[in-house]
Amino acid sequence: MTAMVNTLGLMGRNFLLMLQRLGDIATLSASSLRLLVASPWQGRHIVMQIYALGVGSLVIIAITGAFTGMVLSLQGYYTLAKFGSESLLGSAVALSIIRELGPVLGALMITGRAGSSITAEIGIMRVTEQVDALEMMAINPRARIIMPRIIATTLSVPLLIAIFDVIGIGAGYVVGVDLLGVNPGSFVAEMQAKVTTEDINTGWIKAVSFGFLIGVICTYIGYRATPTTEGVGKATTQAVVITSVGILMLDYILTSFFL
Repeated sequence: MTAMVNTLGLMGRNFLLMLQRLGDIATLSASSLRLLVASPWQGRHIVMQIYALGVGSLVIIAITGAFTGMVLSLQGYYTLAKFGSESLLGSAVALSIIRELGPVLGALMITGRAGSSITAEIGIMRVTEQVDALEMMAINPRARIIMPRIIATTLSVPLLIAIFDVIGIGAGYVVGVDLLGVNPGSFVAEMQAKVTTEDINTGWIKAVSFGFLIGVICTYIGYRATPTTEGVGKATTQAVVITSVGILMLDYILTSFFL
């Protein structure tokens, strides 16, 4: 009986701690985003973060998109050939990438490359007391550190995922048409017929949501990191894991909503 009570107590404390952290995340992010229109405007820092996150992640997004499209084309052809429906390969590749694999895989790769960098960078600012220095100079650290990174991820992730989609579909076309012998007209025609505006909008909404999630979680964990070398390493690991799980959970919710 005592063990059960202790277990329930531990579960309750963990649940309350989770609610407290969620409230802290919402409060910190909302208060930071309100500073978007405050003076002085941080447009220069937003552009710098978009460049650092977007251009820095471009190569890994291109490579991931190309191999995703090639694998989808190979696997899709193998499956469709069993039913004599090889002509549907174009629509299968395009829909899979636009609705699911593009946003999810792209966001996961950006989390590993850029999200971890955001958390580590902010955590190091804590260790080296750069955040305290900003406050001493009457500069709001949330306006200079948190808000530009949230805006940057929200804007740059959809653009990177759009590049992922284009490269993935192009790579799928090359493999399907040149390697597997699918009729190029059928590949393109089926893709045009089956992919609708709703599918594209679904992919965009997911991309924007994932970008916002990456920015919010990674900046929060970095900002609240323990100001030690070990604390920064632990915070970086937590940011990648929590953000990746959050992307998968949010993807399920959004997919259920748009079906």
